[in-house]
Amino acid sequence: MYSRKDFLKTSIAGLVPVSFSGILKPKKFTGTKPVVISTWKTAKNANKAAWSVLSKGGYALDAVEKGVKVEEANPKNSTVGYGGRPDRDGNVTLDACVMDEKGDCGSVMYLENMMHPVSVARKVMTDTPHSILVGAGAKKFALESGFKEEDLLTEESKKAWKKWLEKEDYNPEINVENHDTIGMLALDEKGRISGACTTSGAAWKMNGRVGDSPIIGSGLFIDPKIGGAVATGLGEEVIKTAGSHLVVEMMRAGHSPEEACKIAVERIIERNPDNKKGIQVAYIALNVDGAFGGYSIQDGFDAVVTNTDGQRVQPMNFLV
Repeated sequence: MYSRKDFLKTSIAGLVPVSFSGILKPKKFTGTKPVVISTWKTAKNANKAAWSVLSKGGYALDAVEKGVKVEEANPKNSTVGYGGRPDRDGNVTLDACVMDEKGDCGSVMYLENMMHPVSVARKVMTDTPHSILVGAGAKKFALESGFKEEDLLTEESKKAWKKWLEKEDYNPEINVENHDTIGMLALDEKGRISGACTTSGAAWKMNGRVGDSPIIGSGLFIDPKIGGAVATGLGEEVIKTAGSHLVVEMMRAGHSPEEACKIAVERIIERNPDNKKGIQVAYIALNVDGAFGGYSIQDGFDAVVTNTDGQRVQPMNFLV
């Protein structure tokens, strides 16, 4: 007779792979270190700056901060920092976060008139008892920390905003031409992993809107034992699924970085089966052994990877 005890034994055996030597360990996915990976091919110069730190034996957190600051200061990048497209009231508001190899983090949201929100976010992590500062409080802290106030609305972004006001049509198109975020992950030669994410948010957003980028677990997540992930795309959908945290948890479950990213974008499509052509979200992931990968909902997403083999733009697989 098949007892309840036998049922439990066979049920557990079906869930956990076993061999003659006992429980099998999940497959290990490895790469090389140091390595840095960033969202979108526009991050080539950002990666070069980060690599200048890593290639000299530097710290991963220093590398990602130095890297994304390149795009924060780039007026030609209309989705990050200086020259970023404003909200519908004409204000450039910035969001950024950092997370280090210990799992410590810092974030700023709705920060105005500061060229480098990623550096303010790092200061929040290192110099305050908090993880997040927002709006006027974040700006006050930045000024007290020695950051200078600057006008981030360029003539080009001002013209784009005035043109938008003619029709006021809000339909975010997020791909390489309007990529929304730079997210960066780095693993240094000592095995320390860190990440940064920074953006001026969706163009023509409502005043006060914050997307996924500065939200730990959505736009960025680092687990010291597993690895990290960052997101780019329609922030509202990333938030609903705690996307970057989901990617890291899938790596913990034994999936490769690419497989983990694919599962996370599939989760979004499961929630939006009738609108899969109207949404773009993408993830990149890096584990603590140097393996990396990415995946997006739609075609057009790529990443910049830099390691001892050089720098390359790597197109990522996609669902739609």
